[in-house]
Amino acid sequence: MSLTPSPSKEQDLPTPAPVSLRQAFGFWLKLGFISFGGPAGQISIMHQELVERRRWISERRFLHALNYCMLLPGPEAQQLATYIGWLMHRTRGGVLAGALFVLPSLFILIALSWVYIAFGDVPVVAGLFYGIKPAVTAIVVQAAHRIGSRALKNSWLWGIAAASFVAIFLLNVPFPLIVLGAAIVGYFGGRLAPEKFRAGGHGAAQKSFGPALIDDDTPTPEHARFSRWNLLRLAIIGAVLWTLPMAILTALFGWDGTLTQMGWFFTKAALLTFGGAYAVLPYVYQGAVGHYGWLTPTQMIDGLALGETTPGPLIMVVAFVGFIGGYVHQVFGPDQAFVAGAVAATLVTWFTFLPSFLFILAGGPLVESTHNELKFTAPLTAITAAVVGVILNLACFFAYHVLWPNGFAGQLDWPSLLIAIVAATALLRFKRGVIEVLIGCGLLGLGVYLLR
Repeated sequence: MSLTPSPSKEQDLPTPAPVSLRQAFGFWLKLGFISFGGPAGQISIMHQELVERRRWISERRFLHALNYCMLLPGPEAQQLATYIGWLMHRTRGGVLAGALFVLPSLFILIALSWVYIAFGDVPVVAGLFYGIKPAVTAIVVQAAHRIGSRALKNSWLWGIAAASFVAIFLLNVPFPLIVLGAAIVGYFGGRLAPEKFRAGGHGAAQKSFGPALIDDDTPTPEHARFSRWNLLRLAIIGAVLWTLPMAILTALFGWDGTLTQMGWFFTKAALLTFGGAYAVLPYVYQGAVGHYGWLTPTQMIDGLALGETTPGPLIMVVAFVGFIGGYVHQVFGPDQAFVAGAVAATLVTWFTFLPSFLFILAGGPLVESTHNELKFTAPLTAITAAVVGVILNLACFFAYHVLWPNGFAGQLDWPSLLIAIVAATALLRFKRGVIEVLIGCGLLGLGVYLLR
């Protein structure tokens, strides 16, 4: 079937009526509650709604914005929503779209985290998580396969992936150093062998769905044009929005306080999320589990399962990490454990997503200055390859704690192994959805748990 649109059908469509901020609010709020399926699913939903159905933005402009978001650290789907909201309704539209993409997930995760920590020992809940843990291991393996099949196009990139796996698995090299090393290799590799480090973003638009409110030839609105003054103003506002809460936390709890260290740690994590949430999870594990002890390895796996089953970016698993850390460490005292967890989850979310808003609002005008397709740079191509090895290490970490809960000295948990194989087969062979697999494996685990 041809991708060329039918002129008689699509050129006769009227241009959509202007969209008010109130109408946009309704859509972004709805998107925050239905954005399941990870970044691919979330971007697909936005494409169907904004490009095909509502025609708020043309496919070419949509992909142009997406290519920019793919270059940034942070959740690209949330950044894309922020970009389109900003393009349509200025800064307040961008903040509204980006915030509503995250807030439903935050509230849901705070509630689920409390249920988990308060009732996790109840047999039904424990049984469900018994089956979900091996499914999460299979999901991480699927993520490594999915990103690897797209990113590892030649022996150079395979070598970077293998080196990153050895570095983090055997040598315990910190994730930021792996990212830095990959970027350096990519920089020089792009000069020595540019054809080996050439990777593109999403392809150019090939299909039209009729006239769009922001069409291919729609002039860039005044607020989206580059201005040094606006860039400086955003930099100052961003610095204040980060410094003020950090100063308050430091004054109240000291620099070594749990909430202060959470703010500092997740600021760094926000700048390392190249390649999606799975890429930064090993760094979160190294810090939250290994260094700070905010939660246990088992709780980290359970948190990822909760993140997979809620709407919003998968990186929202950091809200679970924050809640458990604040709750368990009782930063407000034993009588305020829930409040401490909720405040910690909110602070962690703030510091994780603040850079994403600044990247879009500051960089958007530069992107709008040209509608030519953006490309991944050679360093980012190398970083993506390194991410594959890092994610594979995460899968090994999860498999160890799920299949040998008492260490290698203990027995292999055969039911967990079988559930993991079932989950991997469903995901990789039969292409079943993540939530579907989690529900099925949770029920299997409940059956095994109750029969023991």
